[in-house]
Parts: sequence; C-alpha cells; structure tokens
Amino acid sequence: MLKYIGILFCCLSVHLVNAQSISGKISDKENGKALQGVSIHIASTNKGVASNETGEYSLTNIAEGKLHLIITYTGYGTIDTTINIVGKRNQNFDWSMEAEKSELEEVIIVSSSRTNSRIEDLPTKVEVLGSEEVKEENGIKPGNIASLLGDIAGIQIQQTSAATGNADMRIQGLQGKYTQILRDGMPLFGGYAGSFSILQIPPLDLQQIELVKGASSTLYGGGAIAGMLNLISKKPKLGKPEKSLTLNYSNLNEANANTFFSGRNKELGYTLYAGTTQQKEMDIDGDGFSDVPSAKNVFVHPRFFIYGKDNSTLTLGYTFNYEDRNGGDMSVLKGLKSSTHQYFDQNKTTRNTADAVWEKKYEDGGMLTAKANYSIMDRDIITNTFGMGGKQSSWYSELAYSKKMDAHTLVMGVNFNGEAFTKKTPDSSFLPNTAFNTLGAFIQDDWKMNNTFTLQSGLRIDQNNDYGTFVLPRLSLMYKVSPKVTMRIGGGEGYKTPSLFSSELDERDIPNILGFGQNIKSEKSVGANYDINYKTKIDEWELTLNQTFFYNQIDNPITYQLAPIYTTANFIALKHPLYVFANEAKALESKGMESYVQAMHGPLELYAGYVYTDAKRNYNSSNPNLPLIAKHKFATVLAYEFSKEFRAGIEASYTGKQYLDNGNSTKPYTMAAVMLRYNIGKASFVLNCENLFDERQNKNGSIVSPPFTNPSFPEIWAPLDGRVINLSMHLKW
Repeated sequence: MLKYIGILFCCLSVHLVNAQSISGKISDKENGKALQGVSIHIASTNKGVASNETGEYSLTNIAEGKLHLIITYTGYGTIDTTINIVGKRNQNFDWSMEAEKSELEEVIIVSSSRTNSRIEDLPTKVEVLGSEEVKEENGIKPGNIASLLGDIAGIQIQQTSAATGNADMRIQGLQGKYTQILRDGMPLFGGYAGSFSILQIPPLDLQQIELVKGASSTLYGGGAIAGMLNLISKKPKLGKPEKSLTLNYSNLNEANANTFFSGRNKELGYTLYAGTTQQKEMDIDGDGFSDVPSAKNVFVHPRFFIYGKDNSTLTLGYTFNYEDRNGGDMSVLKGLKSSTHQYFDQNKTTRNTADAVWEKKYEDGGMLTAKANYSIMDRDIITNTFGMGGKQSSWYSELAYSKKMDAHTLVMGVNFNGEAFTKKTPDSSFLPNTAFNTLGAFIQDDWKMNNTFTLQSGLRIDQNNDYGTFVLPRLSLMYKVSPKVTMRIGGGEGYKTPSLFSSELDERDIPNILGFGQNIKSEKSVGANYDINYKTKIDEWELTLNQTFFYNQIDNPITYQLAPIYTTANFIALKHPLYVFANEAKALESKGMESYVQAMHGPLELYAGYVYTDAKRNYNSSNPNLPLIAKHKFATVLAYEFSKEFRAGIEASYTGKQYLDNGNSTKPYTMAAVMLRYNIGKASFVLNCENLFDERQNKNGSIVSPPFTNPSFPEIWAPLDGRVINLSMHLKW
C-alpha cells in the first residue's frame, strides 16, 4: 500500500514541478500608464485573466512548453504572441500596448454632438453602435441595417406593407416619420422616400451609428421629435489601405455582393463602396401572394478627401442608389397576368446625391465647418389600379463653428434647407406639387461646472416659408454621482412640418388623397428623458446597468381623415371616399422605460434588456392605443469568442401583444437567432439563422382578403418571411 502511495506522490510531485506560472504588468506604450481590465487569454481555451488597477496580472497552473497568448483591450492593438515556458516555475512577462488612436476616436467619439466629445462626457445620452457591431451586421444582413437597428432597446422595426416589404423604424413608440435620419450630419431622405429608407443603407459603408432618443431638434432642425439617427461613413486611414469584399446568400433567394476600398496619403484620400442586392419574390405560406417581394438594388458611394497643410479637410461625395421592388400575386410577378390574377405593387426609385464638407481646425481649439448636399430622387409607383411618378429635390447647407474652452464647449451655426415635390405628367392623382424651405440658427453650450455637474443648454430658431417661426429650446444636465454612477436628465421641444406621404397608406389609395386640409398646422412636440448608468468591475467581470425613463407629447398630430367633400349624399357620385391630411384635436403621447444589464468576462458577453412603452392617441377615444406598438419587449444576447478564429452568438426576444387600429390585440411572439463566425486567414465566414422558431403572422390566418384581383391586407404585426438562414463570406486584404 505504501508503495502505491509513494508512486502517486511522485506523480503529483512531477506535475507540480511542471506546473508553471507567469505574471507581469500591462502598460500603455506611449506614456507607460498602467492599463486596467486588459484581457490576457490563452488561445483555444477558456482560461484567462484581466489586469488589475495597477496593470498587473498572473496566470497560474500552466504546463511547460509553448503558450499562445491573445492580449486585447478596447482601443488598443491586439497582441497575439507565443512564449516558451521552461525553467523557472515563476516567470515575468511585461507587455506594452499601442493605442490605435484613429480607431479609438471613431469608436468612442460622438460627432452627432458637434463637439466630437467622448460619450461619457456628454450631458445628452447618445447610443453608439461601433465598428465591431457594424462589421458583424455586415456578415448577418449585408443588404441593409434594418435588423441591426431592431436590436437596439426602444427601437421597433415594423413592416408596413405585405407587398413591397416597406419597414418603419419606431423609436419610443412613435412612428418613423418622427425620426430624423442623417448621413454624416446631413439629412438623408425626404418625405417621398416613404418607408424604404433603412432598407437602402448597407452596413459595409459605415464606421458607426449614433442614436439620440427623444427631442433632438436643437442642433439638426425639425423632424427629430422621436430621435435622431446619424450614420457615420468610413474614412480612409493614413498608411492603412482597405480592400474588402462581402458575398452573401440566403434561403429566401437573396444574394448580396458588396465591396469597399480606401486609401490615403498625407494630401489625398478616398473611399469607394459599391454593392448590389438581388432578391427573388417568395410565397412563404403558399397562398399565391408574395410574402417577400422581388428587389433589385444597386448602391455606389465614392468619397474623395483633400487634406490641407493648414489643418483643413475637404470631403467630396456622391451617392447613387437604384432600387426596383415588386410584390403581389405570384402569377403576375412571373408574367402570367390574367383576368383572375392582376394584383401587384411596384416601386422604382433612383436617387442621386452630391455632398461636400469642409472642416478647419484652429490651434486655439476652434473648428469651422461648412457642409452642403443636394439630392434628386425619382420614384415611380405602379399598381394594378393606379400609377404615378414624382421627383423630389432636397437640399441642405450649413455653416457652424465650435470651440472647446476651459469650462465651456460652444457650438453655433446657421443652416438653410428645403425640399420640393413635383408630380410627373400625366398623373391621375389629386396630390398637389409642394415646396418649402427653412432658414435656421442654433447655439449650444456645454458648461462643465465642476467634476460632478455638466449643463448643456441650447436654442434653435427656424423660419419656415409656409408654417412660420419655431423656437426650440433644449436643456440637459449630467450628474456624475461617483466614478461608477452617472445620471442624465434632459428635455426639449421639436416640430414637424406636414407631409403628403404616410407609411400607413396603401399606395392604391393615393388617388383618394386630396392633399392638406384647410388651416393645417405643423406638429409640435415636447419630450424628456432621464437615465442612470452604473458601471463597475467585479473580479474579472465588467458590469453595466442602465435605467431610462422617457416621455413625449405631440400636439396637432397629423392623420389622414375623410375630406369634408365626402358625405353620405355624394357617396354614389364619388364612388370612393376621399381623404385629406389634417390635424387632430388632441395630442399623441408616448411614455415608458428601458432597462438593460450588460456583462463581459474576457471572451464572454451577456446582455438582457426590457422595454415598456405606453403610446396613446388621445384623439381616438374608442381605440386610444397607438397601433402596432408592443407594450412589453424583452431581449437577451449571449456571445462567446472561443478563439481568435471562432465566435458564436445566440439572441432571443419576446414581443408582447400589440393593438390594431380597430382596438383588437395581437398574440405575443418569441424570436431567436443563432450566429457562427469563423475566420480563416483574411476571410471571415458567417452562418446565421434568424427567426429560429419560424414565427409568422400568416400562421395565424390569411393576410390576404378578397377580391383577389385587388385584395386588401391587414396590419402587419409579426414577420411574414419566417425562418431565414444565410451564409456570407467577408474577405479583407
């Protein structure tokens, strides 16, 4: 017995002798400052540690031999190295990490504030989807950013048409028309674009996405009632040219091919995005009508950069986008139109945009910016009962100056913008041609009173040629309770001028719209947000908790209503009802809260969020609930990076019941998705499955009502396309 105990003791002794440990310190290469929270991970294992507040780390129980380490820290270049563990049981390895300054600025610096400030220094809460999130979305949905935006708490992507697949982006329970979409700080779409906007923006061309929820009209003008979405384009990096290609195919017969190129020297730079999407029509439920429309899209976006020796930069850009969407009766879509197969809805859109931005930085901390864009969009709407075409021209120009001083950051400027809609002839609709322009001036000051309080105050005055003068104040206060706890409270006013186009309209009803009602007024809003954020480290976990409360009220909400000319007496003569866009007597309200917790532990990421939204149309006493807004939404994400090559993620969401226009409520439903990403050399492959449980509204009954030669459709409250599987390849060299 003693013999066997001795053998066992010897074996344990050999193991203990061979078990090594390493320790050391992680610091910034430039200034030698210790870095806390650096991940030191042993490749292809679950073992790893994070550096402490003095930058020190320790890895124990390591076998002798070669050890593959991956050292990562946000905003710094990754260290991927192999060390040899032999000899001494305790060995010391110090590492110096080099900051990727351009990447760091683009990830955490927010341009939407016009002050290029860090997120944690802003009194107004700004949510940023950085380059990693955008890059991941490029592998999941290369054609557009709709699903990426739908992952943000408080945003609901709502399909508005069964035939064309239009999608509306709703923030804090308010319809998409109340959100302003910008590209590099300039308006991207006008009213005639309808609900196609987020379906025509590919992610590969973007560096990051910045989102401000709630009234944001002070800096960017009318329209930003529910919030403002700013899409930040990629810029070339000195000495780091980029060439990339993305190919994707899904089980819904969607094919994408996207390319991006960039390069720069000290004087000149360029970026070039070019991509196409080809989607075939699909009848998922077998009822003879498309649940997924056919779509052909081409998008080209070149930009040129001229860098002056006087710290100035001139950026010239051009965007071309063409899209052809067609849905309806599958027989018609296949060219087999007959007396019993007639219905279709087709939209052809061509958009050309030119833009220019000039920036000059001064040694005293000031920056002068001049920017302008001009866009022409042609859109043809063709259905089995009606067709129309129109051209919308839109323009925007701005001159702004900002300066950072000891305790103040000042922004001021003037801008001039407008748009004009002109129908093509001949045209059978009653819609009038429209045009408007707005001259505005704004000023904003961020006052850092001390290390605890920062007050942001702003004021905009807009003069619209049709609807008069708007005075828009805004006030926000940030209170840093401690290094771990930050509170923000703010509010402001906004407005939106009337538009002839609504995502709620079936395009076959456009001939029934007479235009604006008499004495129509702009919608005016007031909104407020409060949030408290807690961020800490517990052992090796990075933990973030956030709680937000919001309230919005819109006075003079505009809806389409029966025209005064339409009465029972003349119904027979008119043969169909006629409508006008007019103001309602009572307000639209949206209030609720958002809660989330996020935890990170080395390669592991966890997220759980809940959104409560109570949206009411007070002008409708019988059915006050705003349609198609889920009162309760849950979402959770689990992601793990098994190695430098392999990453996997699972996400799930629950959408509670929604109210329809008639007051009825829908069924809750649950969605789930799985993503696998594997890197081989310069290529990255993504296998993704959305809607794992195949949740579909058309499982709960038909979405097509007779007569089938010209059918009607219910409101869309759940997916129609079902389970979607796609495989993509992203090649970067």
